[in-house]
Amino acid sequence: MAAAARSLSTCIFCKIIKGEIPSFKIIETDLSYSFLDIGPLSKGHALIIPKDHAVKLHELPDEYLADVMPIAKKIATAQGLENYNILQNNGRIAHQVVDHVHFHVIPKPDASDEEGSLSGGPRSLTS
Repeated sequence: MAAAARSLSTCIFCKIIKGEIPSFKIIETDLSYSFLDIGPLSKGHALIIPKDHAVKLHELPDEYLADVMPIAKKIATAQGLENYNILQNNGRIAHQVVDHVHFHVIPKPDASDEEGSLSGGPRSLTS
């Protein structure tokens, strides 16, 4: 059983989880919330956010981490993706912009550099 989830009133992702900011929800569990990115790198770019407010991966309880990957798999499968990136950044110099652990599912529809993540990293990702 997960401990009570931490939340931060000023966090944009905590506000999305609470329904204070609208989103296009994909999958919600007791521990995670996923939705379409408002600035997608490609069609179907989704975010998965644990419902526990932690800034970095190593601060997040394991039960939240265990919930995320099956959701990422469901999102990729539902979209019929063969090529995609699962991206997670920790800290400003690692391109983390929102201080709440989150994972990107970024479809890579073709070999061009026009859509999706480049070289295993973000093209213009502000996360």
